Amino acid sequence: MITEKAKMIAGELYNPGDEELVKARVRAHTLSKEYNQLPVEQERTEMIKKIFGRTGERLHVEPGLRIDYGFNVSVGERFYANFDLVLLDTCPIVVGDNAMFGPRVSLVTPEHPLDPVERNSGVEFGRPITIGDNCWIGSDATIIGGVTLGNNVVVGAGSVVTKSFGDNVVIAGNPARIIKKIENQSS
Repeated sequence: MITEKAKMIAGELYNPGDEELVKARVRAHTLSKEYNQLPVEQERTEMIKKIFGRTGERLHVEPGLRIDYGFNVSVGERFYANFDLVLLDTCPIVVGDNAMFGPRVSLVTPEHPLDPVERNSGVEFGRPITIGDNCWIGSDATIIGGVTLGNNVVVGAGSVVTKSFGDNVVIAGNPARIIKKIENQSS
């Protein structure tokens, strides 16, 4: 029998009230609360490696972390996130190497059915987010589920990213669109 957790990670309709998922969220919320209160950067680095599913060796996440589960988050080497990072990780969130996130960045994988009867039943689903290497996400940007960003992408502050973009672009707006191509960059 397929579990609600397996359905959730696969992007299928699942019941977020499932006991296993509730326990996992409580664990993540408890750990992130502890994380946000730690005064020493080294202690926070050690704790974030326990919260996230996979990390590089070198990373820095400022306090104010909000997370659903944690086990679905994978970040590469030299990951930096400024204050108030929100990671709603019902589906995998994968971030490459050398990523920089400004304050109040949100990566949001969960979605709810459009049909009101189905939505009111309490089920939901999600879509993964993938962000390539060397990306810079400006402050207050929101990236929704189903989005893949290539390497060397810059997301302007306040943008809402609702679709995928390839390598070497600057995107901005609501919804985000290409405002500049970055020339002479390796992918």
